[in-house]
Amino acid sequence: MSTSTAAPRSKRELPPLMSLSEGAAERLRRLYEKAEAGRLLRIGVKTKGCSGMAYDLTFVDEPGPGDERVTDKGLTVLVDRKASLYLIGTMMDYEVKPMSAGFVFVNPNEQGRCGCGESFHV
Repeated sequence: MSTSTAAPRSKRELPPLMSLSEGAAERLRRLYEKAEAGRLLRIGVKTKGCSGMAYDLTFVDEPGPGDERVTDKGLTVLVDRKASLYLIGTMMDYEVKPMSAGFVFVNPNEQGRCGCGESFHV
């Protein structure tokens, strides 16, 4: 009779749900200090556009029962639990262009975007 004991498999570390770039953190910090003081940014996804999904950003007074807290660079954002599978490993950035400025997402789960860049699919 032979007994073998296999070493326990080490657990693979999961990527963070989301992270903030320095630019996004700076912009969000300014919003939290002034126009949106006392509120939190909630990030979700909704059905929209020709590719199927779009990022949805809303400032809320308090976390909802389905929100997950993400803290990065000393700032907290909320992620709608229904969106978390689509957002694992995503970095939120802040982009300034000649005619526009806003938060953008670098999402490793995206398989494609529509031509205008408003929606994505996974």
